This record gives sequence, structure tokens and C-alpha cells, in this order.
Amino acid sequence: MTTLAFDDDGVDVVYEGTEFRLDRELIEEATEKQYHDVTDHEVLKIVAEQPNLQGEPRRIGDIVD
Repeated sequence: MTTLAFDDDGVDVVYEGTEFRLDRELIEEATEKQYHDVTDHEVLKIVAEQPNLQGEPRRIGDIVD
């Protein structure tokens, strides 16, 4: 199971029992988008090879507001 916790500076991730942080700059570089325009599904694709994408993607800007 993967858990994502978003804030204005990045994402705290728990992936297969390992905790780590993806900084805002890293996410922007990986997606070639502004941080608040990236979706939770795009972040999951950075973290996991075959993510379980459920529901509609949500923009980080909508999540942290």
C-alpha cells in the first residue's frame, strides 16, 4: 500500500513500508509541470512501477488548498 501526504513543499510517501519525501522541485522536474498542476496519480507513477490508480486524479493545488 502507498500513502501520500501532500503539502506546499512536497509529498511525504510511505511505499511498501518505507517512508521518504519527494520535494516539490523533484516532482516538478519529473513531471515537467508546475507543482500545483501535478495530479496525485502522476505522483503515484513516480513512486510505483505499477500503481493502483483509483478514482479521478486530483491536482495537488486542489488537495493542499
